[in-house]
Amino acid sequence: MATTTRNGSSTDLEATGTFRSNLGEAGGSLKQAAVDTGDALKNAAIAAGEELRVGKANLKADLADSALAGIAAAELAGGAAREQMDQLMDKGRDLLDSAAELVRERPLVSFGVAFAAGWMIAKLARGNSNR
Repeated sequence: MATTTRNGSSTDLEATGTFRSNLGEAGGSLKQAAVDTGDALKNAAIAAGEELRVGKANLKADLADSALAGIAAAELAGGAAREQMDQLMDKGRDLLDSAAELVRERPLVSFGVAFAAGWMIAKLARGNSNR
């Protein structure tokens, strides 16, 4: 049984004891909540790290796919450019062949055309230098 004191009663002592006990329980609960929060943060950080690694791997794979697609497109464009260049070269050769054939068939006309073209170019060149 509790004894009475000058300043308080036995009920005050019991209330103080209960209050201390409740404070102890609250402190323990807060400590456990802090531990649980730390564990949750640690687990969240681990999960975030794993997601970042997965995201990084996916990004690398996507970039590699893009690079391969770009290389394939460049190869196709290069092939198309080569094909067009070959066609232009063939047309140029055909034009030279037809010009050579024209010179063989009509040498005087070809000489006259060449002379006239040369005379016009010379006239234009002299005309620009006098100004």
